[in-house]
Amino acid sequence: MVRWPLLWAQRRKAAAAAWLTLSPTPRGGSTSAASPDMDDVLRRTVAAVPPYEIRQKPALHEAPSREFVRFYRCLGDAERPVFLAKLAADYGTDHGMVSEVCGRLKEAQSRDLGTLLKAEDRLRYSLTPRYKFLISHICRLEGGVKFIVDLRADILQCLQSKTADTPQIREMNGILKTLLSDWFSIGFLNLERITWQSSCDLLQKISEYEAVHPVRNWADIKRRVGPYRRCYVFTHNAMPREPLIVLHVALTDDISNNIQAIVRKDPSLEMTEDVNKITTAIFYSISSSQRGLQGVELGTYLIKRVVKELQAEFPQMNQFSSLSPIPDFKKWLLGTFNNKVKEEKSNQIFTELEFKEIQDIIEGPVSERLHHLLSNNEWVKSDKLVRVLETPLMRLCAWYLYGEKHRGGALDPVANFHLQNGAVIWRINWLADTSSRGLSSSFGIMANYRYLLEDTNRNSVQYLRTRHIEASEQILSLVAQCQTISKL
Repeated sequence: MVRWPLLWAQRRKAAAAAWLTLSPTPRGGSTSAASPDMDDVLRRTVAAVPPYEIRQKPALHEAPSREFVRFYRCLGDAERPVFLAKLAADYGTDHGMVSEVCGRLKEAQSRDLGTLLKAEDRLRYSLTPRYKFLISHICRLEGGVKFIVDLRADILQCLQSKTADTPQIREMNGILKTLLSDWFSIGFLNLERITWQSSCDLLQKISEYEAVHPVRNWADIKRRVGPYRRCYVFTHNAMPREPLIVLHVALTDDISNNIQAIVRKDPSLEMTEDVNKITTAIFYSISSSQRGLQGVELGTYLIKRVVKELQAEFPQMNQFSSLSPIPDFKKWLLGTFNNKVKEEKSNQIFTELEFKEIQDIIEGPVSERLHHLLSNNEWVKSDKLVRVLETPLMRLCAWYLYGEKHRGGALDPVANFHLQNGAVIWRINWLADTSSRGLSSSFGIMANYRYLLEDTNRNSVQYLRTRHIEASEQILSLVAQCQTISKL
């Protein structure tokens, strides 16, 4: 969902400006022949693991940490994976030390409890990678936490692109994720409402980070923080003026069934809110702005905090729902359709009447032509085809959200997110997003995940434990029809 390459290019440019004292060379350049090589820099900057006896009083290494940051920021895109691989492989856990401490632990098992517990503590300490101490020093620098977040973003990119996909890199990624989860736990996060009076740079970042419904211009962002709209972000004191995650909310009198009514092009920017008409909150966009925080739970806590804020502002508010994209439904359906065509069973997706109606509209080989029209969004230009396809596509979409699984949970990532939060698959909406983006991801269908506050905790626990999905009668009826008609 997030346009990472563009966003990271913009953010690294801004980060470089903020770190002028640490980054004399901009990102993308190469280290010169006169610059120290990677091994030399790592030997100087990654301190040895402090002895166990003085573990609580580690020496501060500000100068080496600054040198590490400065050197890393000067590395080019091709050099960073190499450098990270060296750091992970050569400055990780001392396996020889771990083996030795394990031997002592085995001996301690026959002694008193105090000795055993101390031996276990030594083992835990010996399992600490050497680079973890460097990370702890860097986070004390001004801007250091942001550097670590961006460092993990580079590691994720290495793993995704396979440029440095090693067991040590994967271990480093897991360690950083655990550290960042602690640093960015809910108690350290600040909830901020963004308004038109917020700083220009913050509004600009909100616009750039919007990953679901791109912001077109300044008038558009003004509307999204204006009357009948709310925009909230989480921030962290160690990363001032840097949104971590952004939630956009529409204030309405009912659960919205299309995004055009929320992000329309010609709204009145000067209207005054009628509080009596506001009974419903629609979460229509949630975007993570820091790739390095991937896997760190932020969205769930943000929605819960925002619900409390809105209840305090509008005591009469009694409905909370998302209006969400279904990002991979079209990809899934076209793949399923292709498989059926190869098996010469494409008519198993539709009823006989539906297939005949499609045949009457489409000229030429039906399966090939239909696949082509669905692929390039040309089908929406035919009112007859739009009418005929509504029933089967809605039926198949309900099955996709409810029946298609990944590791036991919902295959669709947006559905999985809201279900983990305790929401119900409430409704799917035909042609709810007729933008090119909406048609290309889900044939324009969008989903409402409703938060019934009295049931969210129970639903969340049930889904996480048993993967049971709570759904409305509309969804369950469509799923039953799909099971009867479509042999998937």
